[in-house]
Amino acid sequence: MSDWDEHPHRRLNPLTGEWVLVSPQRTARPWLGQVEQATGAPELTYDPDCYLCPGNARAGGHRNPVYSGTFGFPNDYPALVESTPEVCLDESGLLVAQTERGICRVLCFSPRHDLTMARMSVEEIRCVVEAWRAEYLELRALPFIRHVEIFENRGALMGASNPHPHCQIWASERIPNEVGKEDRAQRKYWSERKTCLLCDYVKAERGGARLVYENTSFAALVPFWAVWPYEVLLVSKGHAGTIDQFRGDARQDLADALKQITTRYDNLFEAPFPYTMGIHQQPAGEDGIDAWHLHAHFYPPLLRSAHVRKFMVGYELLAMPQRDITPETAADRLRSVSSIHYRER
Repeated sequence: MSDWDEHPHRRLNPLTGEWVLVSPQRTARPWLGQVEQATGAPELTYDPDCYLCPGNARAGGHRNPVYSGTFGFPNDYPALVESTPEVCLDESGLLVAQTERGICRVLCFSPRHDLTMARMSVEEIRCVVEAWRAEYLELRALPFIRHVEIFENRGALMGASNPHPHCQIWASERIPNEVGKEDRAQRKYWSERKTCLLCDYVKAERGGARLVYENTSFAALVPFWAVWPYEVLLVSKGHAGTIDQFRGDARQDLADALKQITTRYDNLFEAPFPYTMGIHQQPAGEDGIDAWHLHAHFYPPLLRSAHVRKFMVGYELLAMPQRDITPETAADRLRSVSSIHYRER
């Protein structure tokens, strides 16, 4: 793809049907991006003022148990509420609204305040994976739930209000926008070809320039259609629609892949690397959808250093996403850094 490394072009995201503009020639411009003050890692293993640390009082008044592993609890300030009454508004198709029921939970990865997933062991991350699986099974069993979104906002740049290692789990009554696009695209691909879109994509990328890391069960790629500079798509090699379909060895491989991705992120600029990560699974209550393939998105905002951030503004807000660094270059940089965390060398 040498020609594509030099000339403006656009790439199609088959998961959403949307295009991204790639402008590799712009890497020569003098503007470096928004300069941010880097946030260091917490130094305390326990913070008496942290509302997620073991034994501490949370903002909503509840007190955490003195937990020693993972710890999940209902979000004290949820975006979705199970008891929301059903109300609809539709005025000539122009003013349309409907209430949305749901459940929001928080899952602490570790009692250690100073850890991140990058600095946890694979076995510790495996405990997180097992907790995700248990939370998913409990939430999807509720008759009104259609989608369970597991996501982590890591770092202040991505809106994380607390550095304690944790994620959120939002279960909603309807399928949200981004997952809805992927749902339609994967079903369309299956109906036309009778094969899975992401199974075919993983095969097409095998051993390619955009592969960052792989093990027996998972491949981590900078996707061909990536928008964010160091975006990563984590895809299972075996076909599975939901996290509960993975056997024990695959769940161990998932923990290993998460460790590899997050460690390489931190090593890229030798600083805590912010990102938003989310797992996309098939709609709840619809078991056995051949078209659906579980995957996770990593969207990190850093552009050229720990201090330089990419913003989605201007043309990207009004027309289409655009990137300067090609996905191939980003993947090469992530592959080339060590898999041993810079603070542990």
